[in-house]
Amino acid sequence: MAQTATTNPRQHYFVPQPMPWPIMGSIALFCMATGAVFVFNSHHGGWISIALGFMILLYMLFRWFGAVIGESEAGKYGKWEDVSFRWGMSWFIFSEVMFFAGFFGALFYTRVLSVPDLASLESQALLWPNFTAHWPSAGPAFSEKFSPMAAWGLPAVNTLLLLSSGVTVTIAHWALKENKRAMLSLFLFFTVALGVAFLAFQATEYGHAYSELNLKLSTGVYGSTFFMLTGFHGFHVTLGAIMLSVILVRCLLGHFKPDHHFAFEAVAWYWHFVDVVWLGLFIFVYWL
Repeated sequence: MAQTATTNPRQHYFVPQPMPWPIMGSIALFCMATGAVFVFNSHHGGWISIALGFMILLYMLFRWFGAVIGESEAGKYGKWEDVSFRWGMSWFIFSEVMFFAGFFGALFYTRVLSVPDLASLESQALLWPNFTAHWPSAGPAFSEKFSPMAAWGLPAVNTLLLLSSGVTVTIAHWALKENKRAMLSLFLFFTVALGVAFLAFQATEYGHAYSELNLKLSTGVYGSTFFMLTGFHGFHVTLGAIMLSVILVRCLLGHFKPDHHFAFEAVAWYWHFVDVVWLGLFIFVYWL
């Protein structure tokens, strides 16, 4: 028994010291959410809270990422830590799936149930004589005219950009496993550039929606579902681009090995999730 315990020792599981980063991240998100509530209610001081929360979030990410990177490069992570990271990232992406499922569910309820039911009421002819069960619709009580966002313009370009970025990050992952560092860095740079281009086109699309289509967050149920879904997706693309940039810098510094690079895999998982969500958005928000 003693010989067996000596030849097959249990691998040590690294437990880091307590750190303030989770609490700081919660404070940052609270500040941003509170500021958004004030902005939605026409209190422009809410932008200060949003900016403060965003700066705290960036600081937290920088310090937390730095701590984890330092521990990884110091050789403190082994098999058991890798398993924990994989489970943690899997549950995180699952929570993100449920997050977007809630918004897609609201869109489904509005389009398939709510709007047709309102149009079928006998009393609605007196209250809203011109209301019909068509989509896009801002709802019976919305009187301003607006134009929905067309699918085959910037949204189609953004779809091509994100699908291409999914291909480039996959090529970069293959290059890492083959230990082709130059190809790895090049295609990872392409992925970041495509993500930044997506965000630039989405900002242009929002400007067009507000200035020329009269499509705003306050444009009834269509405006709220459109901007909540596309806006939160854009926020996730922003976070993904930041994480990809960190991974790119680490690759340039010589981090990661062909058989030990879960940080790269985790960001690639997240980026593919962002791609899949956008496909759903393009089909159900823009196209159909």
